[in-house]
Amino acid sequence: MSEMTQIITPETIENDRRVLELLSQSFPDVSAAATEIINLEAILNLPKGTEHFVADLHGESEAFVHILRNASGNIRRKVTELYGTQLSQADIRSLCTLIYYPEKKLELVTADLAGQHDELDDWYVLTLHRLVRICRTVASKYTRSKVRKALPPEFAYIIEELLHESADEGDKQAYARQIVRTIITTGQADACITAMCHVIQALSIDRLHVLGDVYDRGPGAHIIMDTLAAYGRFDIQWGNHDALWMGAAAGNNACIANVLRLSLRYGNLTTLEDGYGINLVPLATMAMEVYGDDNCELFMPHLDEDSPLSDKNRQLVARMHKAIAIIQFKLEAALIDRHPEWGMADRKQLGMIDAVHGTVNIGGVDYPMHDTVLPTVNPADPYALTPEEHDLVDKLNHSFRVSDKLQSHVKCLLSHGGMYAVSNSNLLFHASLPLNDNGTLKDVEVEGRLYKGRRLMDKVERVMRQAFNHDGDKDRRNYAIDYYWYLWCGKDSPLFDKERMTTFERYFVADKSTHREGKGAYYELRNDEAVCDMILDEFGVTGKHRHIINGHVPVRLDKGETPIRANGKLMVIDGGFAKAYHSKTGMAGYTLVFHSRGFQLVKHEPFTSTEEAIRNGTDIVSTTEIVELSSHRMRVRDTDKGVELQSQIDELTQLLYAYRQGLIKERERR
Repeated sequence: MSEMTQIITPETIENDRRVLELLSQSFPDVSAAATEIINLEAILNLPKGTEHFVADLHGESEAFVHILRNASGNIRRKVTELYGTQLSQADIRSLCTLIYYPEKKLELVTADLAGQHDELDDWYVLTLHRLVRICRTVASKYTRSKVRKALPPEFAYIIEELLHESADEGDKQAYARQIVRTIITTGQADACITAMCHVIQALSIDRLHVLGDVYDRGPGAHIIMDTLAAYGRFDIQWGNHDALWMGAAAGNNACIANVLRLSLRYGNLTTLEDGYGINLVPLATMAMEVYGDDNCELFMPHLDEDSPLSDKNRQLVARMHKAIAIIQFKLEAALIDRHPEWGMADRKQLGMIDAVHGTVNIGGVDYPMHDTVLPTVNPADPYALTPEEHDLVDKLNHSFRVSDKLQSHVKCLLSHGGMYAVSNSNLLFHASLPLNDNGTLKDVEVEGRLYKGRRLMDKVERVMRQAFNHDGDKDRRNYAIDYYWYLWCGKDSPLFDKERMTTFERYFVADKSTHREGKGAYYELRNDEAVCDMILDEFGVTGKHRHIINGHVPVRLDKGETPIRANGKLMVIDGGFAKAYHSKTGMAGYTLVFHSRGFQLVKHEPFTSTEEAIRNGTDIVSTTEIVELSSHRMRVRDTDKGVELQSQIDELTQLLYAYRQGLIKERERR
């Protein structure tokens, strides 16, 4: 039995009587309380579950789903450990592919063995036995109860019986063989294999942490969100791109314009149209009417080589891209005027254009412009929307707000997410914590008051939630909706933390000195171990081995950057899931794995395709680097969950004492 943190006396029982009376409703007598203590003590001694950390998925759903299915290569390692001396590499790949994509792989296998019933039955027998062994291995760190909950109801009894077959009992082996034969003869082999593969996937990752930016360039952000919603065992620390889409869903027109501009810039219309049913016809119509004679060369989408967009459609996308960019600059100017406290007046550039000379004044210097064809910009009132633009903005706003799928995904982000999380001595947040140059916490104004450090992150999160509180104060809700745009590009936003976002300059000015955005102090100071310790203290993170884990800024391996900073106190795991980053980072993303032995950093090469993985057994090539190993195998008692369970044990021990001393009467079981 666990040692109590305090001596139990009748006085302590009296002080906690209300809690213990409530607890007695669930554990009505000595036997029930003692049984639960035994159960919880056993759980405390199980190995710690495996946590996976990913960041900056940027809509790359195929790569993300594959990494989720293969548990960042962990399933392949388990299979190799079990069968490396018995199977060829080709057979190991085939078995792993079956576990990752059972439905599709079974279609291929049954097609290849069509008409060969004996060979197919032999394959079923062999495969089922192999899957049982793999499933038994990944289930070994969990209680039977937890494993049972992961089993599909229709096969729960069968799989559980197979998992607990004893190699030392001949009768039990015969019993298990008969179960397998019956599965096959009743035509349930495919369904049972599929179920077991999904159980292996589920048990290979105990908890998934997503450090922000589900959205952006890739075409499958909605698929990632559907996957996460079905997965359930995850938390997310919101990123700047997530905030942008959340702001768009809340009805922030500047956020909507930015979402559309970025989607058009990368030719990503799939998430908008197929994923969320956003009607882009009004934007296309207006773009053709206004920019029909403009080739919009500077606004041509940045596409992958295999993009399905035809030349004609690329031209249309370019015109739509330019149209929404100009609308964006106007909408942002209105927000800047409404919130002078944000100090972003320098981001109003349309009024600084000299149409006669084709220049724009930035910081007191006149720069030539790439493009001066701006038919909707009135020099006398440059930030006014034309009637057509105003009508378009209203239609787009309506389309975002009534998208049921988008609204459901935002609810998922709100219910599973936050600005930061503390998990097992790890502080997780997407981008930054605003700091002064001297390493102290920076005061940032939100809703007219100054906040810093943890209080700042808590306040920002409350404001973000206010935008979706329809029963709250209207003015505060409107401020919250506006604030989403500041989070996207404001100087002291914890999700951005740069001097400025130079979108206008990057489109219209050749001089790259105007493109500089100037990172906040955090991005440099986070390499200092003392600064990291100060931040960890600020968030109350304790433990001998504690860390900050971030995403947001891609790790440039080609420039000698490393994801491990500050003597191991900080880890940056944005390796660039987005294809647009692959040439810059030299890789395709990191996964950080935290298991009972310690931390491993998994570096992934670019993923080809799901079809290639299924047909040829192609897996993501991953390289594992040991970051930190524990001197002892971590148990559940060493985790946050262990602290919670220990607290329950302490309360149950008090209840047990109270029953035995007659201080609380045992109840009759119903």
